[in-house]
Amino acid sequence: MNISDKKNVVENLHDSFSRAKVVILTDYKGLDVDAMNGLRRKLRAEQVEFKVVKNTLIKRAAKDLDVALIDEHFKGPSALALSYDDPVAPAKVLTEFAKDHESLEIKIGVMDGKVLDLSAIKALSALPSREALLAQVLSAMNGVPTAFVRVLNNVPVGFLNVLLAIKEQKEKEAA
Repeated sequence: MNISDKKNVVENLHDSFSRAKVVILTDYKGLDVDAMNGLRRKLRAEQVEFKVVKNTLIKRAAKDLDVALIDEHFKGPSALALSYDDPVAPAKVLTEFAKDHESLEIKIGVMDGKVLDLSAIKALSALPSREALLAQVLSAMNGVPTAFVRVLNNVPVGFLNVLLAIKEQKEKEAA
C-alpha cells in the first residue's frame, strides 16, 4: 500500500470514527474466512461497519477523537465494529457471535467518550434494540392520556352514583 492509499484510509477512518456512536475493537485471530464472512453479513444486516485495518493506521485516524482513549489496545489482529445509528446493535451481534466462535475476542469499545470494557459491552448487548425502546416509550406515552381519560370519566359517574344514592334515601324517607 503506497503513502497516498494510506492517507486515504486514515482520512476515511477518521471520518468514520467522528460519526460513529460506538466503536468496538475485536481480535479476530483464529476465525476462518467463512466465519468472518458470516460475521460481516450479520453486522451489515444491522447497519454496522466491520473494518480490518492496520493498527498504525487506526492510531493515526483516532488522534483527537474519543477512539484515542483505547489506542493502547491496538495490538495484534484488530477489527473494528462501527455503528452510526444504534449503539446496541454491534454489541448484540458480536456477543452472540462470540458465544458460537470462541476465536472472536471482544477487546474494548468506546461510546460517547467513555471506554467500554467487556462487561460493559455485554451489558449493552442485553439492552433492547432501539426500536423496542421506542415502542416502550410510545406505549408509556400512550398509557398516560388513556389513564387520564379514565379518571375524568369516573368523576361524572361517581357524581351520578352519589345523586342516585341521595334520591333513594329521600324516597325511603318519604315513604
